[in-house]
Amino acid sequence: QLQSLDRPVIDAQQVYDQLTKNYTFDPEDVIMLKDPTRQQIIDAFDKLSQVTTDVDNLVVFYAGHGYWDKQRELGYWLPSDARIDSRSNWISNSDVKDNLAMTSIKAKHTLLITDACFGGSIFKSRGMTSEKMIQLNELYRDPSRKAMTSGNLSQVPDKSIFLQQLIKKLNDNQDDYLPAITLYTRMYEPITNNSATHPVYGIIQGAGDEGGDFIFEKRKN
Repeated sequence: QLQSLDRPVIDAQQVYDQLTKNYTFDPEDVIMLKDPTRQQIIDAFDKLSQVTTDVDNLVVFYAGHGYWDKQRELGYWLPSDARIDSRSNWISNSDVKDNLAMTSIKAKHTLLITDACFGGSIFKSRGMTSEKMIQLNELYRDPSRKAMTSGNLSQVPDKSIFLQQLIKKLNDNQDDYLPAITLYTRMYEPITNNSATHPVYGIIQGAGDEGGDFIFEKRKN
């Protein structure tokens, strides 16, 4: 039996509040799942594949249990109906990648943010921890499939410094346009200075990334 985590629903609500109040995410365009089952997560991906277009920008946020299978060299999300003794309701990182690929979800830019152990296994072999700063219009021009994760620890604490910093940096940001790589850079040092977690930012392997980046746009009051 998996240990119940108290924080993920609270964390997801905080991310929702930031994106809908301070950035250009309209509540009617957000799918909010609390303690979802495997079917609910897959159904949400299916809905996104039906409604997104090539001018849309998509953020997918997951906080919860994760698992690394050493034998298969695969990482998994463990939904609320997952059992530790059966993989039938687990969601593999390859499943996530396939659902976020250009061929499945047409969004121009997709950013996956995960706070789960072994979330970093979604990347190709070389993570992108730094990137030259280029013009915003260049970042936006080319399609992207990027991910930001709390790291590769065997266990991620229920109370996450990664999430604390994500919320703080989104809240404190004064830039009208915030590239995801810039957000990650602002988070990295406070996280590594205060925990054993080393967050990772990089390209989702084989999902259609062409070198662009997700850009958060501040809501104009």
